[in-house]
Amino acid sequence: MERGAWSVEEPSVAVALFVTVLLIAACGLVYELVAGALASYLLGDSVTQFSTVIGTYLFAMGIGSWLSRFVGRGIAARFVTIELLVALVGGFSSTLLFLAFAYTEAFRLTLYLLVGVVGVLVGLEVPLLMRILRDRYDFRDVVSNVLTFDYLGALGASLLFPLVLVPRLGLVRAALLFGVVNALVALWSTWLFRDRLGARRSLWGAGALVLVALSLGMWRAGRITALAESNMYADDVILARDTRYQRIVLTAWKDDLRLFLNGHLQFSSRDEYRYHEALVHPGLAALPGARRVLVLGGGDGLAVREILRYPGVHDVVLVDLDPEMTRLFSTHPRLVALNGGSLRDPRVHVVNDDAFVWLAAHRDLFDFVVVDFPDPSNYAVGKLYTVAFYQLLARHLSRDGLAVVQSTSPLFARKSYWSIVATLREAGLATHPYHLYVPSFGEWGFVLAAARSAPYTFPDGLPAGLRYLTPREVPQLFTFATDMLPVPARVNRLNDQALVRYYDEEWSRIDR
Repeated sequence: MERGAWSVEEPSVAVALFVTVLLIAACGLVYELVAGALASYLLGDSVTQFSTVIGTYLFAMGIGSWLSRFVGRGIAARFVTIELLVALVGGFSSTLLFLAFAYTEAFRLTLYLLVGVVGVLVGLEVPLLMRILRDRYDFRDVVSNVLTFDYLGALGASLLFPLVLVPRLGLVRAALLFGVVNALVALWSTWLFRDRLGARRSLWGAGALVLVALSLGMWRAGRITALAESNMYADDVILARDTRYQRIVLTAWKDDLRLFLNGHLQFSSRDEYRYHEALVHPGLAALPGARRVLVLGGGDGLAVREILRYPGVHDVVLVDLDPEMTRLFSTHPRLVALNGGSLRDPRVHVVNDDAFVWLAAHRDLFDFVVVDFPDPSNYAVGKLYTVAFYQLLARHLSRDGLAVVQSTSPLFARKSYWSIVATLREAGLATHPYHLYVPSFGEWGFVLAAARSAPYTFPDGLPAGLRYLTPREVPQLFTFATDMLPVPARVNRLNDQALVRYYDEEWSRIDR
């Protein structure tokens, strides 16, 4: 057959060949995304983790492409073997990473070793496939078609990963599923390249073993994740969910419920009342005429529970990015009991949106705003602690309104705390820093902010039924010991998130 000309019988074979390219490209990218997402969940700082994972992966692919020149004979058999290796290593990559984090001190080594191995194998795939195809088609057509389908596969994987794979399957099953796809491609290739393969039984046998191993992994994925997380968390894991935005884990020990987002503790039910009473009441009790309240973050409904103690508040808007969070805390019996059914209250309107985007798109004014985001451990969250964000926030405050921002620990992350204060001031807000002791966290900080420079007046009274805060206690929150007093700290800006770097540096010392 003349190169570049397909016979009447061949179009279906040609389509199958290039669909193969699409599938192996999608598989390779999924393994890369799984590694980057897991590193971000477990280590924080998503920009650093994805940057280093992608860099290592591309470098390893380059090595794989270079090594392909040394594959001389039996190219088709080598291609099938490499597909099976990619299926095995890539498919079990997330499983191995979870177990490495839970049971060893070598998570980073395991991460980059796996990324490197998968990258080398993926780097071998396309050059070998192109060498097989050039014997059938014109080389110019081979290059254009292979690269076209390669990029299409990458696009498909990048869309499927956050929208379908992670929320529906989770990271462990997503990697295993694409391992199965790789193994099926290997077996399919034994038929496509049957004219270039000698004994195919050994390849079929190896493929069957890999498929069985991956299928068992899919079947036991929940057990594997539970096993890893049982060692990662001190208490029993009663709920674990992967969403488009984060990993939600709920643990329980006797009457203590604990919420973890991406491995970071958000609250313990034994002392969360201290945190949430201090978050809400010093500001809201000082605004006897407050009617409208905005909560940014706080999808657990615990801050809303405290806000609803004020009968004068008739409208609460809660903006939280993750619909799974607000759904869980609206429906799970133990969580609804904890927040008092606050998210079901008719005065509460839940919006699932990015707070930055929502503030920019709306013009509503509020008497009180609660900013209760996770700590700025990565740049995605760090943007919600920037001058640009606080300037948007200021536009939504009524003339005498107040906002409160949870601001990490002024003791353990001193520069981080005072960076948040400096950023609020740079945004034109008057600030009133304060703190309290929460047993689960230690000393924890907040900042009250006002659109105009009016003195803050301590509230005369507080709602009935509080377990910790009293009018006598409130003034003491605004006094800082010597080791928590202000220190020079840079302002956090969108294009230069100094806060995220401060946070990583300071908390890494505590975690050692």
